Amino acid sequence: MAVYTEVPYDELAAFLRAYDIGDVLSFKGIAEGVENSNYLLDATRGRFILTLYEKRVNRDDLPFFLGLLEHLSANGLTCPQPVAARDGQALRELCGRPAALVTFLEGVSVRRPTARHCAALGTALARLHEAGRGFPLRRPNALSVGGWRPMAEAARGRSHAVAPELDEAIAAELDFLEPAFAALDLPQGVIHADLFPNNVFFLGDELSGLIDFYFACDDAFAYDVAICLNAWCFEADQSFNVTKGQALLSAYHAARPFLPQEIAALPTLARGAAIRFLLTRLVDWLDTPPGALVKKLDPLEYLKKLRFHQSAADASAFGWRP
Repeated sequence: MAVYTEVPYDELAAFLRAYDIGDVLSFKGIAEGVENSNYLLDATRGRFILTLYEKRVNRDDLPFFLGLLEHLSANGLTCPQPVAARDGQALRELCGRPAALVTFLEGVSVRRPTARHCAALGTALARLHEAGRGFPLRRPNALSVGGWRPMAEAARGRSHAVAPELDEAIAAELDFLEPAFAALDLPQGVIHADLFPNNVFFLGDELSGLIDFYFACDDAFAYDVAICLNAWCFEADQSFNVTKGQALLSAYHAARPFLPQEIAALPTLARGAAIRFLLTRLVDWLDTPPGALVKKLDPLEYLKKLRFHQSAADASAFGWRP
């Protein structure tokens, strides 16, 4: 989440007249994240998130995202729900951008996940993968292996401002990953693809729901697991916490058993997940406009994680115990 587009009050008021949510009590921007412009909206009939979809989101993908939220909720997953206006439409336009109102999900994200949090996340991720079955729309993962080389080229020649020889490190990793990913044959379906701790809410120690599905797509289930290993199981010094990894993997396996080929692929998938977030963070670091209300994320965090994955001989490095 972030704010790139400021919404004047008169335009907000005109937009909200199409909804039955009552009077506006408060309206403020949310700075976390990097993709869309997001606002927290309190009204007399509830609390909502207003999202304006920015340049990286393809307008044609929005029916997938909004429809997926409805499908997952109908299949038992707790996630935000699109709010339809009086005309029945959930997708509208505001300030020249596609926009939607979704319900607010109660809970807080954890900044320092424990093994217990990682176990709850593993269970929820498996349930998401199961709940997504039968969703009729499809969306390829534009930020998987086919999209990494173009991002690397977009940053090439500028990445030295972030770290010396970063271009060379990225190119060498892509030379390994492209044929390695092409050789994988893994179970696929709807994945979240961005399930960081700030996208998972807890009430106490209980997981209360998942948010921010705007990277959701069709890809390998185990790749989603690898993204979560990267996002949840490293400590502040970028050392991998095997106890957290074991908790996440064991809980996921209990809810949706891994196939042997998924476990064998985890080191490669973890490297792919690390390069994906290294590259998107790098491009955002170089291209985010001055003055945008957005927290820039350090791409080098994922270079350090990548180095760990490169040393992993098999899934036991992540805590997997058959």
